Amino acid sequence: MLSKIPIDLNKVQLENKDKEILRAAIIAELDAINLYEEMADLADNDEIKSVLLDVAKEEKTHVGEFQTMLLKSDSQQVEELEAGKKEVEEELSK
Repeated sequence: MLSKIPIDLNKVQLENKDKEILRAAIIAELDAINLYEEMADLADNDEIKSVLLDVAKEEKTHVGEFQTMLLKSDSQQVEELEAGKKEVEEELSK
């Protein structure tokens, strides 16, 4: 159910370590979002469902925080996100 960090952070070159830590943190938050939303779908109690969805929303904020920090430190990531956005826009305009 939950992802494993895809790399050994102890073996990452020092200049890349912070970026990889941020990526691992994003993975963890995305896992948490999926988990809480899946549990909310399964919950019979509306209060429990509501709390799970609220916590999932908070995790989405955390993704944004980590992504913001990643984009500050990885210009290639910024470029590739923009390239991906452009590709989608081109595909959808067909």
